[in-house]
Amino acid sequence: MLRIAIQTKGRLHEKTAVLLDEVGIRLPSAKRTLLIQSNTFPAEILFLRDDDIPQAVANGVADIGIVGKNEFREKRQKATIIKQLGFSHCRLSLAIPKEEEYSGLHWFEKKKIATSYPRILSTFLKKNSIEAEIHIINGSVEISPEIGLSDAIFDVVSSGSTLISNHLKEVEVVMHSEAILISNKSLNKEKNKILQELIFRIDAIQTANDKKYILLNAPNDSLQEIFQILPGMKSPTVFPLAQDGWSSIHSVISEKQFWEIINKLKNTGAESILIIPIEKMIL
Repeated sequence: MLRIAIQTKGRLHEKTAVLLDEVGIRLPSAKRTLLIQSNTFPAEILFLRDDDIPQAVANGVADIGIVGKNEFREKRQKATIIKQLGFSHCRLSLAIPKEEEYSGLHWFEKKKIATSYPRILSTFLKKNSIEAEIHIINGSVEISPEIGLSDAIFDVVSSGSTLISNHLKEVEVVMHSEAILISNKSLNKEKNKILQELIFRIDAIQTANDKKYILLNAPNDSLQEIFQILPGMKSPTVFPLAQDGWSSIHSVISEKQFWEIINKLKNTGAESILIIPIEKMIL
């Protein structure tokens, strides 16, 4: 049985719940408790505060965990990063009141900066030879300048709307973050086997991201030209149609490529082009 620590609530929790469902880890619909065993996968889910997850994994309270890279960096616990998961993207940034003139990092010299990430901020300031006072606040960091607790803040930024609503502006990005999968360094053979199965399933989902299954009909004399446009994973799949001289072509493309190649396909005589989402892909 593999114990997985995830965030109790919030944006990261919601996206983690979606990932767990996609990889086949489903939980009973009964009222949630601190620890719930999956009835579809040899795992149990431990619900924790996001800033408690790195320590829980490092100490073996949980075997693996899903947490923001920013929290992992801040806590500096001895756990292993297994995978970047590609969701809950954000950044840790310095922000100042919007009416302030900003000309560079020297602005922060001798200033008071409010943050929930003192270790990351301290390392950044030291690296850039900036002497500033770090004021540690847990929650509602963004209101600190307005109520006179600080001159600036260092906090998580996603869309930037929270900064705007508090009359702040982002001036320096210190690090980019996303959800990561971390593991205890001493998993036994049985738990490691379960972890490898979980990674296999996550890889299948990540591989399918931004990929689309494309089907189209085309005259046979255009097939070679279409093959150059649609290389697919190895090569396109071709099925003869009932209509003489025509074939159905199946392939996989990146969604970003679609609008770039659609006119090229049409110019070859391709028609009845159909695009289908891909949920999982195993290479």
